[in-house]
This record gives sequence, structure tokens and C-alpha cells, in this order.
Amino acid sequence: MKQTLLRKYARLIARVGVNIQKGQDVRIRCGLDQPKFVELLVDECYKAGARKVRVEFRYQPLEKLHVRHQSVTTMAKVEKWEEARLQHYVDTLPCSIYLTSDDPDGLKGINQAKIAKADQKSYPILKPYFDAMENKYQWCIAAVPGAAWAKKLFPELTKARAMEKLWEEILAASRVTEDPTAAWNEHNQDLHERCAYLNGLGIAELHYKGKNGTDLIVGMIPEAEFKGGGDRTLSGTFFNPNIPTEECFISPMKGKAEGVVYATKPLSYQGELIEDFSVRFQNGKAVEVKAKKNQALLEKMISMDEGAAYLGECALVPVNSPISESGLLFYETLFDENAACHLALGMGFADTIKDFEHKTLEECRALGINDSMIHVDFMVGYEGLDIDAVTHDGKTVAIFRKGKWAF
Repeated sequence: MKQTLLRKYARLIARVGVNIQKGQDVRIRCGLDQPKFVELLVDECYKAGARKVRVEFRYQPLEKLHVRHQSVTTMAKVEKWEEARLQHYVDTLPCSIYLTSDDPDGLKGINQAKIAKADQKSYPILKPYFDAMENKYQWCIAAVPGAAWAKKLFPELTKARAMEKLWEEILAASRVTEDPTAAWNEHNQDLHERCAYLNGLGIAELHYKGKNGTDLIVGMIPEAEFKGGGDRTLSGTFFNPNIPTEECFISPMKGKAEGVVYATKPLSYQGELIEDFSVRFQNGKAVEVKAKKNQALLEKMISMDEGAAYLGECALVPVNSPISESGLLFYETLFDENAACHLALGMGFADTIKDFEHKTLEECRALGINDSMIHVDFMVGYEGLDIDAVTHDGKTVAIFRKGKWAF
């Protein structure tokens, strides 16, 4: 891949993704797949004004070894130095960049029950730090190719050509054009205008209906609003949390979901794929899940805590989005969620509440924002999905027809 394009992509992540402010620290979490690109990204972070850039590498085979050999107690223990580091993040609010490149099957065979038990034990200790940083710092998730991921998408190609092809797809989906900043400004404007239309309707509930069996009604929080594209921290810094993104999203009312929804793409969760599954809701809670592959993992996911079985997000994405039109199944939520409408189980977004900056996190959750240790998106959109909005004054407005915007 041309260095000039990769340099543009690194600059996009640093300046448009997290929008580093002069003197701000940056934290990068990534795999071992693209060290030269990480080097470019670190350079661009410093050029954008970063004071200090810290890179934290992760490696799936090591994760499997840790889970195999450590006890649940050891895995769950949050060491004092780890708490001190988290407190440092609370105090300094560094930008956080997450570069995904994982093998979709990279943790296959791992003891998921053991991981779940450890996460459930450690989360109460970690949660106060996460809550203290909520909506206060810039973050961005982006992608770089990994060899196993590339071969999963393009098994007929050599490893080198598969990696090059995946680079091409990532850069195209991320709008790395002649002028990526201008492309993102235009894209953000389009998403913001669509959100403004949706917010002007006064939506009380969304009704999802599909020939595949989907028939789901989800209630909205009266004080909530749709958001999309770039966002702002509580201090007013604009950033783009996902590169790429195609969604207009909202957090629904906890406890207001009735019916069944069928997933239309596989879900990559904890390094394994859950395929051909459905979720049935009653009184807002997922009371039944069925999956042809990895049903036990899906059941474990929705039992991680009390909020894991409730919805935290409804996101609208047309099937004619650029990622969808690529015809690729990426086996990576960052991309696949931007090819189709999706829902998320688990934590909702407090910043979807109007004037959230003048409310506490607890006040936002009291209005109906779900709280959980997980937030897992799964895709429900396809060419046969219709979505209607029922407004507070009783009108029914078409939002999606055959998987595309109806306005």
C-alpha cells in the first residue's frame, strides 16, 4: 500500500478521529499486525500536538495462554498499579485510539465461561473509573489489516494480496480520498441532517418488520435524540469515535421492547463467531435466544449482568451504504454494523439524552438509559427490512423501506 495513503489515514485518525488537542496525551491500543502503520500513527499524533503517546500492544495467542493458565481469581484481580493507571486516565483524559486487526476466529476454543466469571468479578472495581471518564475524552476505533483477518475475507488470494486488498477496502470505507478531512466534513453534515429530521418527528417507538420473521417494537426515551457522525466531549471538543461510520443511532428506553428480531450477519464476540441467531424480547428483556452456532456463548453474553439482556442502542444504516455495497462480510463489527441497521445489547449512551451535559450520569440512566458491562452490536438490517416510527401524537411515519431510507 502506498505510504502517502497510509500517512493520510494516520493523519485522519489523529486529527479528525480523536482530534488531538495541543499538549494532550494519547493512548493507542493495537495488535502486532501493522507496526509500521503504528509508527506512522504515533508520528502523526505528535505532529498534531500530542505531549506523550503510549502504545499498548495486545496479541490473541497470549490472551489464550493467560486464560488457560491463570485462575479466575488471578484474572479478576485489579492490581493497585492498574487502579493507579486508571486514576491517571481519569485525571488527564488522554485521547484513546483503538486499532482493530484481530482474527475473527482468533480466540476459538478459549474458556469463555472463565472469562465471563473474571470480568464479572473485576467490573465493579473498574466501573467507577469508566463512569468518571464517560463523555469527557476523545476516542476513535479504526482498523488495519491482520493476516488471518485478511485471509478470512479473501481465502482465494495469497496472504500478501489479501492484506493489500483488505487495506484497499479499509481505506475506501474510511473515506481516505484526496482530501479525507473534506470528505468527512461532508459526510458528518449528511448524518447530522438526517438525525435532525428524525429528532423533529417526536418518535415514541420504532417498529421493525421483516419477511425473515423480524417483528419488534422498541420504545424511545422522550428526552433522547438521534446522533450520528462526529460527537463532542463535555468540554466541547469535536471528534469522530468510529472510522468508518454510516449510522444514525439512539439509545432506547430500558424495558420497552417487545417481539423477536433475527440477526442478518454473524456476530464476532470474544474472538468467536455467533451465527444464524434470533433474540426474543419481553418487557424490554431478551428472554430467549436461539443460534445455530455458539448459542451457549450468546446465552452467556446476555447473562453477564442485569443490563446485558436489555437494549442499549438502535442504529439506522441503509443497505446502500458504501460498506454494504462493497458486498463484503467483514466479520468485524466496526464495518459490518455500518452495512446494516443494528441493535446493541447492554450499555446505552448517556450523551443521547438532550442537554446531557447538564445532567449527571445517574440522572441520564434514571431517564431510561441502560447500564451494563457489555455493549454488543448485532446486525438486523437487510433488503427486506421495513421500519416505521410511531410518533407521540399517534402518527405512523415510514423510516425504512426495503432496507433503505424512506425519506
